[in-house]
Amino acid sequence: MATRDFAVRTEPHVATLGDLGELHFVAEVFGDEFLDGYNQVQEAQKSLGGEEDLTKMDPDALRRIYGSMRQFLATLMTPESAERWLRFEVVKANKVVDHFRSRDEAEAKAAELGATARVRDVSMRVPDRVLVELLEWTTELYGGGNDRPTTPSSGSSRASRRAGTPGKAPSRSKGSTRTAGRSAR
Repeated sequence: MATRDFAVRTEPHVATLGDLGELHFVAEVFGDEFLDGYNQVQEAQKSLGGEEDLTKMDPDALRRIYGSMRQFLATLMTPESAERWLRFEVVKANKVVDHFRSRDEAEAKAAELGATARVRDVSMRVPDRVLVELLEWTTELYGGGNDRPTTPSSGSSRASRRAGTPGKAPSRSKGSTRTAGRSAR
């Protein structure tokens, strides 16, 4: 019977954002959950049609992309961090009536409450480059892409232990081939 141990991360990943504090991301995600969320980000990006110049982009399309990126990242966060990251408050008579992680849900609640209710976005604000860096970082963490760090970091899971023992066979590389007994030409 063969036995193999697998490393399963149990501690959250931590993104430190200077004075803004930390955001905690769940230790592990299921592949389909990650892929579904990431697929939504890619679909939103397709709406730009390959345009890379921000001045030429449709502002509504750009908002949808940033919104999908923020929503995707929130699904990977612990509940406490997601609450800080995305927060839309429904306000009526200067009092917060309810709060949501989705603007659409908040707008629907405000509509139920009447014309005097409004939605206030009190989500954590980060520069665009940080938003993109967080997306790339989480893609490396959970997606297992080729862009994974080549050196160990506190944000990466340890590799699973290899089963068995290392082999003792001689190397076939020319650099380690013995030269004793060869004739020099």
